[in-house]
Amino acid sequence: MSVPTPVEEFARAKVNLSLEVLGRRGDGYHELQSLVVFPDIGDRVTARAADDFSLTLEGPFAGALKQEDDNLVLRAARLLARETGRPGANLVLHKNLPVASGIGGGSADAAATLRALARLWGVRIEAHMPASLAFTLGADVPVCLDSRPAFMWARGERVARLAGLPPFALLLVNPGVAVSTAAVFKALAAPALAEMPAVVERPAFATLDGLLEWLAAHGNDLEAPARSLAPEIGDVLAAIGATKGCRLARMSGSGATCFGIYATENDAQAGADAVAGAHPAWWTAASAVSGCIQL
Repeated sequence: MSVPTPVEEFARAKVNLSLEVLGRRGDGYHELQSLVVFPDIGDRVTARAADDFSLTLEGPFAGALKQEDDNLVLRAARLLARETGRPGANLVLHKNLPVASGIGGGSADAAATLRALARLWGVRIEAHMPASLAFTLGADVPVCLDSRPAFMWARGERVARLAGLPPFALLLVNPGVAVSTAAVFKALAAPALAEMPAVVERPAFATLDGLLEWLAAHGNDLEAPARSLAPEIGDVLAAIGATKGCRLARMSGSGATCFGIYATENDAQAGADAVAGAHPAWWTAASAVSGCIQL
């Protein structure tokens, strides 16, 4: 019997261009609204057929995960196996993204694992992994399953894909500081939600200027509390904002990774070179944003 060919999936970073916290819900979760995109920067998950599950960690940030007893990759794999009745797999996670950095690395890895195993086992994710079930792995897993520009709301499980965004590029910078999402939300101390918001209308942008105008009115509510816990975030934002061609500098998610928006990938890479030259200890990466289509 032939052995199935190993399957590899790219786990793109998830960047919150905006993240608004509308309030704390009665169930303890926060009601959110966020515009998210996925640059061509991320981890890689490889799956090979096996009778049981195993996980090998590789890459520059693998060490940060080696003390975890219940890695999200294994949790995702076991969940899909239980739903499909399939056997195990040998999994390899090549960890290129900083851990606990506000760019959805763990969720992206879980989503990539589900996609890889679906291909390896010949099953359809849609038939076995509805958003409500994927959400049990993490609030960002549903939006990471498709890894295309989207507007997400509620607790994060409601996702509307955007028909298109104007092409642009991102510079990502992390100062090497891990920030606890729970601590950031605690510092935010969001008030109780008085009433559920009205039906969300997904935004649309014909130009980069239009996107930037929208973002100017829709910020990241977690940035201020994150900066109070990790002042280095302010230094990162200043460094990005000082680069040539940067149209907007902002924090992603709950931090500490920050991003800069640029019109072209060349401009973003020049920004990365400038920041890395001035701050060689910081992690930097630049790329175009995946899934952007000029309308």
